[in-house]
Amino acid sequence: MHKVTGRGCREAMTSRDRVLTALNHEEPDRVPLFIGTSGVTSVLGPGYECLKAHLGIKGGPIQWIAKQFQYTWLDEEVMERLGSDGRPVRPGPPLSSVAGEVSETELADAWGCHWVRRPGVPYYEVMEPPLLNATIDDLDRYPWPDLMHPSRFDGLAARCKAVQDAGYATVLMSGAMLFEQAYVLRGVEQCLMDLAGDEEFYLALQDRIKRLALPYLRELCRQVGPYADVICIGDDLGSQDATLMSPATYRRLIKPHEAELLAAIHENSKAKVFFHSCGNVYDVIGDLIEIGVDLLNPVQVSAGPMQDTAQLKRDFGKRLSFCGAIDTRNVLPRGTTDDVRAEVRRRIRDLAPGGGYIASAVHCIQSDVPPENVVAMCEAVREFGRYPIQ
Repeated sequence: MHKVTGRGCREAMTSRDRVLTALNHEEPDRVPLFIGTSGVTSVLGPGYECLKAHLGIKGGPIQWIAKQFQYTWLDEEVMERLGSDGRPVRPGPPLSSVAGEVSETELADAWGCHWVRRPGVPYYEVMEPPLLNATIDDLDRYPWPDLMHPSRFDGLAARCKAVQDAGYATVLMSGAMLFEQAYVLRGVEQCLMDLAGDEEFYLALQDRIKRLALPYLRELCRQVGPYADVICIGDDLGSQDATLMSPATYRRLIKPHEAELLAAIHENSKAKVFFHSCGNVYDVIGDLIEIGVDLLNPVQVSAGPMQDTAQLKRDFGKRLSFCGAIDTRNVLPRGTTDDVRAEVRRRIRDLAPGGGYIASAVHCIQSDVPPENVVAMCEAVREFGRYPIQ
């Protein structure tokens, strides 16, 4: 446990101490900040170039956490300047004969999905889901990726340990997901139709993905040992207004299988589970806590009751930590730096007392966010996040 016993202890905290203290629902010296610690806490490609120019940092060519989503791997100098308390680490890519860049606007992933970037669209999209018209028998013939190849784990523990030795929290991006991987392979509309009318196929597909993900997560945890502080996993379960499926359907068809993945992490490591889901997931937050989610991201405050972060803290804050909540839909892209500072102050006031909050933007910072506002957000976390929270 990372207990805070006095002002001197708070002042001596490393970034890693700060993160672990907050995740243990205790008050560190200040609220931790995640920016660039994972794809969903990073900056979109074109916006990142503007941010570097604003900071006067040349850096190198853009490195991608996930090119199809335009998630950038932030330069170390940028993360230092902005004050990020974590550093990302990821395994090597799954072994696949089909993955790679096809052209400047097309790429293929290890799961056999062909991603295309259309003119004027910031993200790549799967235009023809490979399992859109599949039957259960087709799943036996599908070229599934090798998630367990030894090359994925080469040097992984050493990289995680190096982050800790530098005083930062290690944030390990597992890439594991169930429902989201199913709908990427099947197409969102067809996958939702499966949940409503063809449960047999949905469960067969989910089971195939889970049979790959479970041994992979166990081996991932075995390889990194004590050197991963936070392990990222997720499933996008929410829309702007509600969960994509009814809470009852989630509990019956998805929750038990997600629980197996999270159990694989908790049983084989001491890492905290960072679970990413966009949208309004208020009605299933209790379920996520039950299956072992420690840290919920991104707290999409533009989505229904997720906007009332004070109520979220009252309802769930003793059992769950939050990461995100700084509005990327309106405040960051359209507000002044004073608006950004007020937004940061509000979210810290609502979520930070007693620990259990890591400040971050809601999802990856988009390209329409002025770099001045990114800097203002990070500076405001340091200014208003000092404990005790006023």
